[in-house]
Amino acid sequence: MIHPLPRIMIENAVKSALTEDLGRGGDATTRAVIDANLTAKVAIQARDNGIAAGLDVARYTFELMDTTLEIQMNKHDGDDIKKSDVLMTIEGRMHSILMAERVALNFLGRMCGIATLTNSMVEAAKPHTPRIACTRKTTPNLRLFEKHAVRCGGGSQHRLGLDDCIMIKDNHIAANGGNITQTLKRARDYAGHTTKIEIEVDTLDQLAEVLEIGIADIILLDNMSVEDLKTAVDIAQGKATLEASGGITLKTIAGIASTGVDVISIGALTHSVQNFDVGLDYIY
Repeated sequence: MIHPLPRIMIENAVKSALTEDLGRGGDATTRAVIDANLTAKVAIQARDNGIAAGLDVARYTFELMDTTLEIQMNKHDGDDIKKSDVLMTIEGRMHSILMAERVALNFLGRMCGIATLTNSMVEAAKPHTPRIACTRKTTPNLRLFEKHAVRCGGGSQHRLGLDDCIMIKDNHIAANGGNITQTLKRARDYAGHTTKIEIEVDTLDQLAEVLEIGIADIILLDNMSVEDLKTAVDIAQGKATLEASGGITLKTIAGIASTGVDVISIGALTHSVQNFDVGLDYIY
């Protein structure tokens, strides 16, 4: 079981999503056709096989709408789920259930999709065990949710934002006149003693230069072939953490993992994921 996201960290996003959906006048359809006093019991079910993520977010969505709803959790974030599994049941005012339904399912479907894809990548990399990491290529204002979903799928985190690591990319180097040494030294002078420094390289020659300078903690090997990645691991000899990145798919990850890199980062975990199919069904 994965620890849920603290509610204080997700409250504003969930409220904003509910407010967006309710618009200026609330749920016109429900008000028009459902008796205000009707109570019911519904179930959220998986319609495919995958990994659970976002269940606590979905629960909080219903609870924000109506604190009197009775919610039973049958699965938790990080659990394996099968088609037709009941993930949770909700009982109470049908008005409240219907008003929260779509927002809850939107969070749940996206987060389960991310967790499921992440888990597929982790499994495809076996028997090798590099960290499978997400990136900052996330949906605006939903990064915390999406990175939590990656963890639910067995993945790892890259930096959460611009402030928790120094990551030097090609444009940073270009803006310093192409001088890698100067760029790294400026990073070292700026960084606190707990801040790691990562730098992106495109060629084995750049890798060798960075290793000789000896400042970088992590070296990102951008869009390198499997053969070059193997050579990079041999050259580095454990002197820095090596991260492979660039266009990695379920078809290519096994070969990349076999090279011995420490981390494989995949933007597609969050920016190109297929929504996981979940639905809310009336019981009585």
